[in-house]
Amino acid sequence: MELTTLRYFRSIASAGHLTRAAQSLGVTQPALSAMVKKLEREVGTPLLHRTPRGVELTEAGRLFLIHADDAIRRADQALAAVRQLMGLERGTIRVGGGATAITYLLPPAVSEIRKKHAGLRFFIREAGSSAVAAAVLSGELDLGIVTLPITLAGADELLRTPLVADQLRLIVPPKHPLAGKRVFRWSELAGADVVAFEAGSAVRDVIDRAAADAGASLNIVMELRSIESIKQMVRAGIGVGFVSRFALGTEEGLSCKDSGFSRQMAIVRRRDRDLAPAARAFHDSLLRLSRANARD
Repeated sequence: MELTTLRYFRSIASAGHLTRAAQSLGVTQPALSAMVKKLEREVGTPLLHRTPRGVELTEAGRLFLIHADDAIRRADQALAAVRQLMGLERGTIRVGGGATAITYLLPPAVSEIRKKHAGLRFFIREAGSSAVAAAVLSGELDLGIVTLPITLAGADELLRTPLVADQLRLIVPPKHPLAGKRVFRWSELAGADVVAFEAGSAVRDVIDRAAADAGASLNIVMELRSIESIKQMVRAGIGVGFVSRFALGTEEGLSCKDSGFSRQMAIVRRRDRDLAPAARAFHDSLLRLSRANARD
């Protein structure tokens, strides 16, 4: 029985829902259902009850989960021990983050570590904060860069290290009335078309809350995940947008005059696991370079 199957079963048990578990794992729901059926055939008994709200563990499923957790924990400990032995000469650093982190914060740190330790390899996953935090919890990733707060189940098991406060800025088409200005008020966006990040993402939640607090109703005409795609759509006149200051030059973008408009980004890792030397070196480099960039 593969460890991936055990990890997937644990995710299903945690989510209590096959579709939500599939989304967090980045697989299709039919593939996950097929995995469950194969696992139940191997075990010889149903492990899940299907309910109108999702799935629940059977008595056998609860017992199986205990042993699955133990097997995964022992495998992770064995893997960590080998990585510890290999130190900084070989190994893979597994890290995840959203579009801003992957595009603008990670490259300098990856470059610095690779120059010092050419034998290291990186596995980088771009995903939303919740999916990244879940992957760190499950052991699929060593480190994650997320937007706080983290609200998923088991979040207390994550150690959070504040990284940077990321100011969000308004960008507008070249001929927009706010073009050339340095600040904006929410009242100036009344009726404006907005090219936004996809609903449910951490940065979209920050934007929606700020607009709601100011009494502004955003007219979302397009949802995207890519920062560069948002910038291109804004340049094309589709609407205004909000992006990280890290995605803009020092003279680009408008700051919000009504109130602070930012999000706190943090590095997360499991509390109960020591970082291997390679992951620790990368963690420290990322922290130092990102904070230095934030001061510039």
